[in-house]
Order: sequence, then structure tokens, then C-alpha cells
Amino acid sequence: MKFMQLKKACLHGLVISATAVSALAPAWANTLTLNSPDNKIEVKLEHAQTLKYSVNVAGKSVILPSMIDLKLAGYKNLSEQVRITDSQRDTVNQWLTPEVKVKSAKIHDHYNQLTVTFSNGYKVQFRAFDNGVAYRFITDLDNKVTVLNEIAQFNFAKQADVYLPEEEGFYSHNERSYIYQKVADVAATTLASTPALVESNQIKVLVTETDLHDYAGMWLKGTGSNGLVATFPAYPLEKQALKPWVDRNEPITKRADYLARTQGKRNYPWRVLAIAQNDGELITNQLTYQLAAENKVQDISWIKPGKVAWDWFNANNLYGVDFKAGVNTQTYKYYIDFAAEYGIEYVILDEGWYPLGDLMGTVPEMDVPAIIAHANEKGVGIILWTSWLTLRDQFDQAMDRFAELGAVGIKPDFFQRDDQQMVNFYWKIADEAAKRKLLVDYHGSYKPAGLRRTYPNVISREGVKGLEWNKWSEDSTPEHNTILPFIRMVAGPMDYTPGAMSNAQGPAAYKGVDADHKDFTVRFERPMSQTTRVHQMAMLTVFESPLQMMADTPTNYRREHECAAFMAKVPTVWDQTKVLHGKIGDYISLARQHGDTWFVGTLNDEHARELALDLSFLDKGQKYQIEIFQDGINAARWAEDYKKIVKTVTANDKLVMKLAPSGGYTARISKL
Repeated sequence: MKFMQLKKACLHGLVISATAVSALAPAWANTLTLNSPDNKIEVKLEHAQTLKYSVNVAGKSVILPSMIDLKLAGYKNLSEQVRITDSQRDTVNQWLTPEVKVKSAKIHDHYNQLTVTFSNGYKVQFRAFDNGVAYRFITDLDNKVTVLNEIAQFNFAKQADVYLPEEEGFYSHNERSYIYQKVADVAATTLASTPALVESNQIKVLVTETDLHDYAGMWLKGTGSNGLVATFPAYPLEKQALKPWVDRNEPITKRADYLARTQGKRNYPWRVLAIAQNDGELITNQLTYQLAAENKVQDISWIKPGKVAWDWFNANNLYGVDFKAGVNTQTYKYYIDFAAEYGIEYVILDEGWYPLGDLMGTVPEMDVPAIIAHANEKGVGIILWTSWLTLRDQFDQAMDRFAELGAVGIKPDFFQRDDQQMVNFYWKIADEAAKRKLLVDYHGSYKPAGLRRTYPNVISREGVKGLEWNKWSEDSTPEHNTILPFIRMVAGPMDYTPGAMSNAQGPAAYKGVDADHKDFTVRFERPMSQTTRVHQMAMLTVFESPLQMMADTPTNYRREHECAAFMAKVPTVWDQTKVLHGKIGDYISLARQHGDTWFVGTLNDEHARELALDLSFLDKGQKYQIEIFQDGINAARWAEDYKKIVKTVTANDKLVMKLAPSGGYTARISKL
């Protein structure tokens, strides 16, 4: 049977074409295909004894037939002699306006869709975009259901390699390094969080999920062959507070034999394959936003992106002051004064502002109402840290107290889980925070999975191995920094907390050159970075977080005023993003526009190199002033060495930028 599609053209509105096939058709083809709008991606759906899908990209086989299924207690699944009863095709072509402009002010949402209905009450819906494929299950069942398991296979063509964030277990902050290996070498016992990035047949496929709600998060395991398979944390039955941090650690000691108990009429999370033929295409992929449930917050005028003066990384260290620095009122008033002076929108009161375990209590050294009153006078917002477990136990009282104190946001921390119960708590926090006009920045969290679109007050989250790891390890390397934008950042904003002013060359920069020499030292109270100064500055442009931390101490920033003043002016949301250069694990160079001003950020791994800065993205015939911070000539030995250049440029200029090991450069380009 042939399908006929009625196509309509529309520039900015919704474009839909639909074809339905009667369930009474005498013959039904068990193979259906779906193509992306540009016809470069083809999805083939085959239903025989099982339901399998495969994906070809630009004529290359990328995903071999891979089984998908949903197993509900008391219902047949797709491997139990169910039949296809209906099929419908749609095309959507529209422009989305994100509530928070993480990558761009507009998103082109253009896809072809295939929805297949089965005799057991299931639907499977596939969407093919020019830059990826996604599918989800839909059930239309009268009663609540128990999800026993979900099968999601990813079988790759030819030999595939993967950047895999391996985990020890489901109880995790999801702050991992990405281990590069062959997919075939990933054991069935290996557990990994998502997103993960696979290269198969010269095509890159990032595996993640979005629209995660009332369900368990998706993780990955090996198959013992050239594939990965999804796995999920089962519903928690028993927990045990773990000493010494009983206010935040509650690992699961017993799990149920099911993933979730949920409504029978619902859409399940999208399984997302973000597809790129070159590394840079991953940076501009926004499928996790496009596929998420729409905004539920009617008034978003109060949601203000901005930067944060952060206290915890630098251990509240101040010097050259006439009071004892620490978790006390005078220290935070100093942070507020610094933020006001530099135009930084927010200050966080991190761990210690309340007696641990009691969000309704008061620490004698902290006059929180006086701190917030001082912040209000200076035009600075206060964000309050909280342990998730204490927040759960005192939820209504604590949320009311945050609002009564006049806080503008909260930073719940140490979740370490994404089973159904915890996922639902994320949604509860987001909803109740929105009612009180509170921003939310989740830490100790799982990766972004769509909640930021549904509740745009969820302005950022961690779930990333960030700068703080330099306080206790050598894991936060320049190579790691050049991997993150291509994997973790594709899922959504990441609160990496950049901006260290104490900089050194770490062991990676001396590997194979002088193994005994390194300047970097692990220091908890006075931490440093394993990168050059300029690498740290460039992170504010490269790493996406609408709530962007400046992690060093205010007195260090005042000492390094030239660098701090530049960073303080870097926006945290963008009208458009252009990838200038990108090679995962080696380098990343982005140009981002905010209003009439462009910012460029470039991060380098441990190898010195040159990259061209081609300014052809600027308006033709217009003169600009470019202010560049680049690695100094001695940055390979003294990582804090930098050089500032100010000159006039046009779109015709092409500059050659020299990057030190672990270095980079950053620039602000303004119209004259």
C-alpha cells in the first residue's frame, strides 16, 4: 500500500501532513520507513516476532536492527503476537522560542513523524530530524500500570568506538570521565550513565533521553558485541542513611522488581539519537529541548539568567580584609559588594548557612535576613544551598522559608539517584519553586532530561565532573574539558563552575616530555586549575549554563581585575552559536552572539597548536573592536601568563591564534 502525503508550506507556523491507514486493510507491510526532512537519515521499522528499528545516515548503515519493547504487568508486550492496527505520518515545521536562550534565540523544529499503533494498546512514535532520531512509547490503558522493564538496544554497524561515562552503580552524582574504547569491549557488567557518544561508520551518535517524568532514568550496559543496551534503576523499596553525612546520603538497600508504577494513559520518555557527520554539529544539536514537554510556567518574566559569585570552591577564602573570613555575615556581605561592583547578578550561600539537618534553624555566625537585605540594597540576588534529603523531610516549611527570606533561588544538592521516586521529587521541587518564583540549580544530579523546558526556572544543573574536582584529584584535565561540550553539554546546561585564577600546567601537559615536572597541586582549601588562565576565562563562553558560576575568591578576582572584569561581562545566554573549530578531546572554538556583541571562546587540550579565527561571521562593511585574551608566550611554563590585545577588525580578517598546552583564547567583539 502506498502512502500519500499532503504537504503545506508555512514559514514560521506549524506545518502538518497526516496519512492514516485503516485497520481493516487486507494486507499490512511489516516494514515501515521514515526519512528526515533532508532525506539523509532513514529509519526502518520492522515488526515480526519482535519490533526492531535500524538507522542509515547518508547512505551508511549506522544502527543495525535493534529491538525495542515495553513490558507492563498484565499486558502483552510487542514480542507476544500483537499486530499493527494503524499507522499515521506527520510532518512538523515550526520555529520554537526557548524560554531561556541557552544556544540560540530561535530553534528550527522540523521533523517527520511515524506513529504506529498495536493491538495491545501500545503506540510507538518515531521522529526523524535532519540531526537525529528519537522514539518513545505511548500507552492508552485505562488503569495504572506497572512497568516491569523496557528494552532499548543500540546495535552499531561495523566496528564502533564510544566515549563512555562508566559508573560503579546507580547511586551516583554522575560526575564521570569519558573512557574511550571499542563498543565491543564494553562488558555486559559495565554500567554507564548517559549521554554517551558512539562513532560508527564515520557517523557520530549521541545516546541520551528527554522528557523524563514519572519514570526511571536510562543508563547503558555492554552487550558483549558491537552494541549497547539500556538498563534502568528499579523502584526503591528500602534505604539506609549513610554516615557520616546522614543529611544527604541515602543509598538504596532493596529495590522492587519493577521500574515504575504510573498512569496507563501517558507518553514515555524519548530515546534520543543525536546524529552528526562532524564533531561540531553536536554542539548546536537541541533535540533534548525540542522533544521535551512544553513550558508549564505561565509567567516567566522573573526568570533571569546571570552569573554567580560562588563561595564553596574557594573555601570562603578572603585576604586583605579586617575580619575573619568564613561562613559568616561579614564574608557574605563582602561577596555581595564584589558582585555589585562587577555587575554579577547572584551570590550563593552554599553549605553552612543553616545547621545541617535543619533548614528551619539558624547558624549563629550567619544573619541571613541581614545578608539578603544587604544584597537587595546592592541589587544582587541570593541563592540558598540545601541538601536534598533535608529539603524532602522539611519540604513545605523549607520552601516557604526560602521565599519568606527573599531568596531568588535554591541549589538542592547530593541527590545521587534517578529512579522514579527521585525523578518525581525533581519535578515536585521545580513546580513548587516556580510557584514561589525561585530558580533551581540541581547539584549532585543526573543529566538534563527535558525538565528545563517544562519548568524554565530549572535554570542549570550539575551532573558533570567540573572544576571542583581539582580540589581532590587530577581528573579535571584539559582533555576532559574539550570532551564535555560534545557529550554532556548536548544534553543541556552544565554547571561546571569555571573561572579559577590560580592556574598551573597539570601532568597531562608534561606527559612524555618531563614526567617529573608539573606545577599543578591538589589543594582543597586553595584550589587551582590544570589549565592556563585564558582557558579558564574562555570556559564562560564555551560552557553553557544560564546560571554561570565564577568560582574563585573575590579577592583573587580583584587582584586579577583585568581578567575578572572581562569574565563578568560575558553573557550566560545567547542569540546564536557558531562552531568555528571542533574536534572532540582536542579543541573547541565557538563564536556566540548576544545582542550586537560577539564573544569567542576556545579551549585546547595538552598539545600546543594554532587555530585560525575567521571573522567572516561578522556583518559585512562594519568595523569592530576586538578585545582578545590569549595565552602568553610563557604560558606553557607559567600557566597564568596571558596577553591582552585590542584592535580594529572587519569580517574580512582572519587571525592566527596560538594556543599553549592546556590553553586557549577568548575575545569580545563589539561594533564601532
